[in-house]
Amino acid sequence: MTGLPTFVLLLVAAYVAGSINFSILAFRLAGRGDPRHHGSGNPGATNVYRQAGIGWAAAVLLLDMGRAVLVALAAEALTPFWQVPWVGLGLVAGNRFPCFHGFKGGKGVANYLGFTAVVAPAWAALGTLAWGAVHLVWRTPFLSSFAMVLFLAAGTALAEGGNWQGGIGAGVTAVFIVACHHRNIRERWGRKG
Repeated sequence: MTGLPTFVLLLVAAYVAGSINFSILAFRLAGRGDPRHHGSGNPGATNVYRQAGIGWAAAVLLLDMGRAVLVALAAEALTPFWQVPWVGLGLVAGNRFPCFHGFKGGKGVANYLGFTAVVAPAWAALGTLAWGAVHLVWRTPFLSSFAMVLFLAAGTALAEGGNWQGGIGAGVTAVFIVACHHRNIRERWGRKG
């Protein structure tokens, strides 16, 4: 199986893989309820950290990234490179709108980091440094995530010599992740009341 069928299958598989939310599953198994019902309402590593501490947050981050690494390796092995960024978008979309958790999930940042760690490792490292630098200045996780995502998207777009189809996929992924933070953006810069 090659070409379009493989690409579509990988997109669907990436979405389904992204739909498995490790923080929701771990909290259920531990009898802690649903992480979406507390804090920011996001089942990502930052909100897990607020609710359960660094160990839980680190576990969720590593599981999200590990899954993304596997998806990226499969995409690189089975598709032409210009399709790889689009498979990453499928993964992030699954994380945001998970079919297994009522279509209410995370924002995909950790997934995109793990994905880019395979596709463009140097850019993933730069993105992580950017996250840290911005967090030191503003102490705001979503702004730090925006800095990271900028580097991740640039790296994904430029990997393998870059091409316009893959670049569009990387750009759409970055815009999608930023749009997923609409509540954070409104709360910081929107009108009050």
